[in-house]
Amino acid sequence: MGVTIDELVIADAPDAWAAAGFAVDDAAVCQVGSVRLRLVGGDRGKGIVGWSLRGVPLDLTDVDGVPTAVSDGPPAEPQEHANGVTHIDHVVVLSPDLPRTLAALSGLGLEPRRVRDGELGGVPMRQAFFRLGDVILEVVGAPDSASEGPSSLWGLTHTVADIDATAAFLGDRTGPVKDAVQPGRRITTLRNREIGISVRTALISPHPINR
Repeated sequence: MGVTIDELVIADAPDAWAAAGFAVDDAAVCQVGSVRLRLVGGDRGKGIVGWSLRGVPLDLTDVDGVPTAVSDGPPAEPQEHANGVTHIDHVVVLSPDLPRTLAALSGLGLEPRRVRDGELGGVPMRQAFFRLGDVILEVVGAPDSASEGPSSLWGLTHTVADIDATAAFLGDRTGPVKDAVQPGRRITTLRNREIGISVRTALISPHPINR
């Protein structure tokens, strides 16, 4: 199956994710589709502080600075979530040196399915998209400049069964629903900081062909 994500390690309290309608078990793990979100609390920092991957060398400890563990465990069993989330659509990696990050991923046997140029906050950005099992990895970086420092796991977008039902459930915990970049899809952004979630989080409707 190639490289896949087993787990994302998130420096948040389980109660914050539960408040956003995610099901969290007694081990502080939230299973979203095939991926486990391990909620380790704020003592570990903020945001997504590491991940575990399958299909990578056993001695791997980081991917371009992202702390990485190696897993041979089975995929998570999807849980039902009150907010309507069904699985992770994509994980965003922010790169200070895009060619370096792409080279690190290439060393794991990963090649981008698509590369596009766009903007992030009015700043030119290049996006490279990889397929890791049923999750898309989106790597974002400046197209013509680079700086030192590690890449970071920056944000998550979850697919929901019914975007309008999700927005109604979350109420003022999320922003307005609007058209997504992907044709035929709609998206809303969780007001994560107000809830106590340190991960930038969006919720998106399914691909039209999946309806």
